[in-house]
Amino acid sequence: MRILLVEDETALAAQVRASLADAGYAVDTAADGLDAWHLGAEQPYDAVILDLGLPRLDGLSVLRRWRAAQVSAPVLILTARDSWTEKVEGIDAGADDYLAKPFRMEELLARIRALIRRAHGMPAPELQCGPVRMNPRAGTVSVDGAPVVLTAHEFRVLDYLMHHPGAIVSKTALTEHIYAQDFDRDSNTIEVFVGRLRRKLGVDVIETVRGQGYRLRPPAQARS
Repeated sequence: MRILLVEDETALAAQVRASLADAGYAVDTAADGLDAWHLGAEQPYDAVILDLGLPRLDGLSVLRRWRAAQVSAPVLILTARDSWTEKVEGIDAGADDYLAKPFRMEELLARIRALIRRAHGMPAPELQCGPVRMNPRAGTVSVDGAPVVLTAHEFRVLDYLMHHPGAIVSKTALTEHIYAQDFDRDSNTIEVFVGRLRRKLGVDVIETVRGQGYRLRPPAQARS
């Protein structure tokens, strides 16, 4: 999953980015409203963390522009403590949730996980496809209860597929959602990650749809 973090406080941005990366997310950052506006309008993010007090263009204006342009990524706004007016204005502008500064990193991560689940219509905290279970909070994967150790990129590929069960996901979409913008992307490596996932999972849940991409299905539904 790929996150856009918009925060102009350098130390806080570095702390949040590190925590998101440790949690398995690909993270892009912006330190002002204009850069945020362009990134959010041009790149496919799974969630956005948006500070409201930004230079060049304030966060509310950025959010309103995104929503007017039909940018649908869920947005968590960061507000000043006890600023109920900012919270109301943010929600009315199209935000999906808010978090007051200062905050605990665990709460921010929990809210991001919840936003992504709701965006995909998945209320349960764990994801499941047949015998494969994923716990995004713990960063764990198991098959029939047995733990499976994945690399960071393998986890991101499986995470994205499990958030889109039954849908055909192209290699391009996977590339866009598992790498940060500044990463040297190569769509050919997606085939490598999928091949490794199949071997490690040991069950037939990732179907190749020739010429289109991949689809996640329970073993009984998967086709070779």
